[in-house]
Amino acid sequence: MYKCSVERMADKINTFSKYGDAGHGGITRYALSEEDNMARAEFVKRMEAIGATIEMDDLANMYATIPGSNPDAKRIVVQSHSDSVKNGGNYDGILGVMTGMEALETVVEQNIPHEHPFTVMICTNEEGSLNPPAMMVSGIVCNDLLPKDLAKNFQYDDMMASKPMVDGFPANFGEMLKNSPYRGDKANRINADKYCAMFETHIEQGPILEANNNEVGAVQFVMGMFNYSLIFKGFAAHAGTFPMDKRHDALYAASQALIYLHDEIDKLGRPELVYTTGEIYCHPCVHTVIPDEVEFSLDVRHEDPELRAKVLDIVKSVTERKWAGCTAEIRENWKRDTVYWNEDLKGFVEEACEESGANWQKIQAGAGHDAQFFSYMIPTTMVFVRTKDGISHSEDEFATPEDCTVGATVTLNAMLKADKFYK
Repeated sequence: MYKCSVERMADKINTFSKYGDAGHGGITRYALSEEDNMARAEFVKRMEAIGATIEMDDLANMYATIPGSNPDAKRIVVQSHSDSVKNGGNYDGILGVMTGMEALETVVEQNIPHEHPFTVMICTNEEGSLNPPAMMVSGIVCNDLLPKDLAKNFQYDDMMASKPMVDGFPANFGEMLKNSPYRGDKANRINADKYCAMFETHIEQGPILEANNNEVGAVQFVMGMFNYSLIFKGFAAHAGTFPMDKRHDALYAASQALIYLHDEIDKLGRPELVYTTGEIYCHPCVHTVIPDEVEFSLDVRHEDPELRAKVLDIVKSVTERKWAGCTAEIRENWKRDTVYWNEDLKGFVEEACEESGANWQKIQAGAGHDAQFFSYMIPTTMVFVRTKDGISHSEDEFATPEDCTVGATVTLNAMLKADKFYK
């Protein structure tokens, strides 16, 4: 059992937290921004210091590779991202990169024998917080392998045209790439001919590991999901002059329907099912005008497709009646099936968890990760690290250096197991 260094991990956490420091303990580091370029430069400096070869592809994905004893063997890669959401934390995304760096540093320091080349990959624009959508570049790279209903959302030309959500940046993502010092050759893209296995290590982003007093989790799958918009249409009128019994108030209608959805979905009796309304649009959004149109989102996640189908039937039933005199429509925004990780790689992670002496458990992923797209290309799995209070996408996001190092230790030893397994 090889162990990674807590001191090195703590140093990396401290150093990378400076790039995009938002002033309140976290970071804002948009993909391909000046702050992201600083983090990438630090990545290059540290990886070159251990003799790794650095490559970039046409989408500014970065690859740092140390050779194995077999020059013809395919690479084993640890992949994650360096960008963050606005006012995000110091762990989401970058922990996976730091884990890969720590694994390679440990291999070099301890001269650990291995046959396959080991690679750390930075995947560009996972968050999509400046140029949407999230998981943009992995969606481009894996596009030909994705289910059609997913692939259509990540067409290259559409992604290049993605406009920034913040002022002061180039006109679109294509311009961001054009200006990036880390844009390289398309021939360097990750592919199944050169790579045989992928690991992604990430903070849990939830409270389960902490609640169970476990430092690390062996991720089993990413939950399937769907996201719909529900639109309610009435008519606008003056707030002070139009009688209550003659109104078709779209906001009141939407509120009734939202309560109905919660009541009906909860009747299914599945507490592990999660659903969320996170976006609401009200028109005209004037305090003296009765709303004539309101739209809200519904995000539903669970492993079981049959249960998701039952929830979708409830969503569709909203359109079968009027709400406060308003009509209701629904629109599918996106959906995905449950993505199960490679059985062999999951087993290697579980063995490494057990051998590490850490407290661990099997766990599921609810959030999206680049790994789920790459899993259509090569065998893939994930490792979760305990998150304090389950908080992420926040400046309060935190994981101890010790827990992060346990995650790196598990990842390294799982990589070494994969190294012996793949020929």
